[in-house]
Amino acid sequence: MAPTAQRRRAAHAARDSLNLLLIMCLLLKTCELKSANTSKPNILLIMADDLGIGDLGCYGNDTLRTPNIDRLAEEGVRLTQHLAAAPLCTPSRAAFLTGRHAFRSGMDATDRYRALQWNAGSGGLPQNETTFARILQGQGYTTGLIGKWHQGVNCASRNDHCHHPLHHGFDYFYGMPFTLVNDCHPDRPPSLDAGLRARLWLYTQIMALGVLTIVAGKACRLISISWKLVLSVATLVLLFFTSWYASFGFVRRWNCILMRNHEVTEQPMVLERAASLVLKEAVSFIARNKQGPFLLFVSLLHVHIPLVTTERFLGKSRHGLYGDNVEEMDWLVGEILNAVEEHGLKNTTLTYFTSDHGGHLQARDGHVQLGGWNGIYRGGKGMAGWEGGIRVPGIFRWPGVLPAGHVIHEPTSLMDVFPTVVQLAGGQVPQDRVIDGRSLLPLLRGDAERSAHEFLFHYCGQYLHAARWHEKDISTVQQSQSAIRVPWTAGRYNQSILKEINPEYSLEGRMLKLTL
Repeated sequence: MAPTAQRRRAAHAARDSLNLLLIMCLLLKTCELKSANTSKPNILLIMADDLGIGDLGCYGNDTLRTPNIDRLAEEGVRLTQHLAAAPLCTPSRAAFLTGRHAFRSGMDATDRYRALQWNAGSGGLPQNETTFARILQGQGYTTGLIGKWHQGVNCASRNDHCHHPLHHGFDYFYGMPFTLVNDCHPDRPPSLDAGLRARLWLYTQIMALGVLTIVAGKACRLISISWKLVLSVATLVLLFFTSWYASFGFVRRWNCILMRNHEVTEQPMVLERAASLVLKEAVSFIARNKQGPFLLFVSLLHVHIPLVTTERFLGKSRHGLYGDNVEEMDWLVGEILNAVEEHGLKNTTLTYFTSDHGGHLQARDGHVQLGGWNGIYRGGKGMAGWEGGIRVPGIFRWPGVLPAGHVIHEPTSLMDVFPTVVQLAGGQVPQDRVIDGRSLLPLLRGDAERSAHEFLFHYCGQYLHAARWHEKDISTVQQSQSAIRVPWTAGRYNQSILKEINPEYSLEGRMLKLTL
């Protein structure tokens, strides 16, 4: 019996050792997975809509209150020469998502319709384009887009959703497939094809007046035609009116909608609660995916017209409705940052804030400016050749990795975000196509002093309007003492801010001096 008992004890001991070994292996594997996840930061990208670079306190504005975005800059790295790839929503965002100039994917045009105009249109970001979301999805990231898309929805039918965010690497989408326009507000004058709409209405009135004249002439026996012909002409006029009004008369219903993934949740959307819904969804996404890693692209509806602002912020700024909207946007950003911190994710999250392009200078209501302020830069949204339409804020924060309060004056691009986040996620930039962006990590970490861009090109549609040359190796640049001087009005900028924007600028009385 003794040998049998010993064998049983030995068997139990072996089994216990095996179980312990298995548990140790599982624990080690779990730790290994957790270590792998923590090595990949969460990525939070926040993009404003039509925000001017001069609208933020950290970029020199002392009349608008943007404490949350300013805090982001204080705790991170601020870029002073950050450029959008286009001065308009659709092409700029296409370039941002793909790291490529929009004309490479057909997302820029040579005519005035350079941004998508209708949800029902067949255009959109091609399926063979690779977004950073798709690459990060393949690296184990949970990816989400909250807010504005404006890269198309359908191809051949209303349900194919071939251009939908979920077909471009995002696991979750909540927001507007289109963009805000005045037509989304029942009390604002229409803006979508307003000129064409006015002409069509004029033509309809002229034709209706002609039909009424024919009817009056027939009734008074001044014209000898059959009633059948009169009815036919009236029917044609009615068909003409119906054909165009079916689209333009229902813009709010067709374009101004909210979707959750493939489902339409509001049609038309209630503008007054859109901001709170976007915020709620963003905070919820962070809470659901706090174990990480996640990529969250918050594409804000602020500060695009019609500048829908909640009562809490109305009349609070010094710059009317636009200023109120900017300050509400800053509050939204603050609430999202608070959610990151409340879940203990601040030190494991790379946060980035920018705008899709410059402020909309032409947005006015009589004498009231409804667009942003682009600082010292001339031009704005939709304007080619001027820097005001493409100079945008660029702020990165990653505590413990990126230096706090650091300012970089090197030229960079929105397209650089693509290779930057792909590198952070451990992915590979596509090798089968031209990628115009360059990783910002060496610059942000302080490992490099010069931008990786030797040339930055500014296109309007498919046409090159400007090019910037920036020598990579500063030692090869021959310094020159020649300079040009132009008249200068400082406005809301002081000289220290001016030097941050471009270190080669200086003020001499009322003249702006640029050393060549």
